[in-house]
Order: sequence, then C-alpha cells, then structure tokens
Amino acid sequence: MVRETAAETGLSVSVGGLSDVLADLRALPSRGVTIHTDRLIYGVNVRGGSVRDRIGQPTDLARWVTLTAMEKLPLRPFTARALDLPPAAVDLRPDEPPEFPSFYAVPGPDGLHRAQRFAAYAVATDSRDRVLLTKIAPGYPGAGRWHLPGGGTDFGEQPGLALLRELQEETNQYGEIVELLGVASHRDAASLGPEGYPIDWHGVRAFYRVSVCGPTPPRVLDAGGSTCEAHWFDVASTPNLPVTEVTDEALRAAGMR
Repeated sequence: MVRETAAETGLSVSVGGLSDVLADLRALPSRGVTIHTDRLIYGVNVRGGSVRDRIGQPTDLARWVTLTAMEKLPLRPFTARALDLPPAAVDLRPDEPPEFPSFYAVPGPDGLHRAQRFAAYAVATDSRDRVLLTKIAPGYPGAGRWHLPGGGTDFGEQPGLALLRELQEETNQYGEIVELLGVASHRDAASLGPEGYPIDWHGVRAFYRVSVCGPTPPRVLDAGGSTCEAHWFDVASTPNLPVTEVTDEALRAAGMR
C-alpha cells in the first residue's frame, strides 16, 4: 500500500491503522470476466512528497478532494463505502456471481503449483471468558493443532459473512462480529496438504473478534473437511495448547496471550 501510494500520487505515507476489509465484484463483459477483489483499507499519515499526475497510466490523476466534493463524484462502490458515502453505480456488477472455488492452484513458471487465498477467522468468545478453537484434521497442514474457526471466502462473498458462515459450519455456533482485529500475510513456499503435492501457498487472513451470546457444545457440521473437532477453552489455558501460527498471532492481537 505504501509503495502503490507513492507510485500513484507522489506522496510518501506511513500506515496509521487498518480500518476495514471489503470485497467487491466487478463485471467486465468486454473481457468476458468477472473480478472478485479483496481490499484492505488503511488510514495513513503523509510524510512528504507532492501530488503528481501520471498521464497515460492506469491511475493518471491525483487530487486532494473534500468529503463534500466527493459526494458529487462517480466513486467506485468500495471507495464510497470506505468513506461512508452513497455509492455511485460506476461499476457493472454481474447478475449472479460465477462459481469459482475458494482454493485454486495453478502451475507457475517453475512448474510448482501456486495458490493464493483470502480467508477470515474468528477470535470467538462467550460471557464465561472462553475462546472457541477448532482442531485441524489429519492430512491438512498443521494437523492436530488448534486453529481459529473460519476459512476461505467464496467468490463474491464479503469476509464478515464468510466468517459467520464458517463459524456455523465448523462449530455449530452463531456469533456477532464485534471488531476487526487485523490482517496477516503468510507464505509457505512448499506447503503440502491433502492435494498430495507441494504448493507455493500465499494466504492473506483477516481476524475478527466475535461474540457468541448463546454458546452450545460445539459440533462440526462440515464433516470430512479440514476441521475434525471444536471445543471451548478457558482463555487462561490457551498458552498450553499446541496452536497454529495464525491462532497465536490472532490471540495476541486480541490481548489473550
């Protein structure tokens, strides 16, 4: 984001904080494709530089604009949503999202399969100060370790909705999103999962704090998948559990470690 901002505007910025994670669909009939984009929205502080134009480039003009003036501009839907403004219909949306798997590996130029996936995970707690974790099934990366409820977003799906869907499928719990905790990026250059062959794997993960108001004994509904067990744990006991790197990072972000 810092690099792209400098290239597109001529301004050097520092990251102030993550404010939202948004997904959107855009149909491009002339190219015969529909694009799903996951967008991380950050607040920034300008460190220096001066606004410049790049005529003939994908982003050719950059201007400082007031919020009042923005209301009259044809904004992209995600831009309007990030600024809490009414969206203008400048993007063509598909009537129905095309079917596309959340996991899709393709051969790279070196012959090694590559995959990139955006996922959303829950740090789900209840009124008894317990946290909900899931155990990774045999045959999957991290098998036997405790993980967070959640998983990859479907094509056209918002991260928050994907998270709540996965929470119900993996644990049979219903929750409410409280806040966005953060986003992490992780790459495993030769991950070996149930596919049976190495994959250059890049995962981008959003973590949310989720409140479960009516907790019940967890039950895995999506049998045969990457989750084989779900359980409520006292927060104080989590340091003694074998957890994934993702789980450790998210629990620390939530102040639970």
